[in-house]
Amino acid sequence: MSDFMNPQSGDPVPPLALFLDFDGTLVDLAPTPDGITVPPELISEIRSAREAFGGAVAVVSGRAIADLDRYLPDRLAIAGGHGTERRGADGSLEASSDDIGSAAVTIADQVADFVDAHEGLMMERKSAAVALHYRHAPDLREECIARLTEAATSVGFGIVDGKMVVEARPSTISKGSAVRAFMQETPFKGRLPVFIGDDTTDEDGFAAAQELNGIGMKVGEGETVAKLRTPDVESVRAIIRGLVDRYGAGAAAPEVM
Repeated sequence: MSDFMNPQSGDPVPPLALFLDFDGTLVDLAPTPDGITVPPELISEIRSAREAFGGAVAVVSGRAIADLDRYLPDRLAIAGGHGTERRGADGSLEASSDDIGSAAVTIADQVADFVDAHEGLMMERKSAAVALHYRHAPDLREECIARLTEAATSVGFGIVDGKMVVEARPSTISKGSAVRAFMQETPFKGRLPVFIGDDTTDEDGFAAAQELNGIGMKVGEGETVAKLRTPDVESVRAIIRGLVDRYGAGAAAPEVM
């Protein structure tokens, strides 16, 4: 266990800002996006964290905000679509532009016939991104990447290859850009960012947090830029509870420069 979570450490603790991926981090992965199970106690744990850290808790996910609101409490601060839409802790919403939305529609239209022609593939249309899920057709991975790359390049989008999914998204927007935007706002500003995620799409978030003198934590195996690692969803939730107990309201918290 690192000094970050070591209760024996006597070092003063800076105020934290907690950024959390959703699928594979707060909830276990499922065969389909709608197949996840959200434990009731997760909601109370997130509420406790938000209270302990003065509201500086945000979910940063590839899912749309409207989708995440079905599972998460009280209009939480969220970056959806890998940062293409964002809701601040004050409830203010930054939606994706019409141009980005139109580009996502173009991509989806270009790969629709390919998806329809292959059993086991699923296309997820988002407001500012397009995802091809190939969990039930893993042999089609390379072709999914090729087809989506071709469509994405035509409108200036980039490709991210995740866990049994490949996604097209705007090249200039990422989970890292979402973290940086949150860190300019109250109540995140002036805190130490902690970003926890499990997939390649979270690497930008790890990098952004660490560039801001914070911490990236990778869930599970695989190469990563994150400085810390934890094994699974259950351990993430234990870490959140531990952070609340150790570093929440009442902890000594000098200013972060």
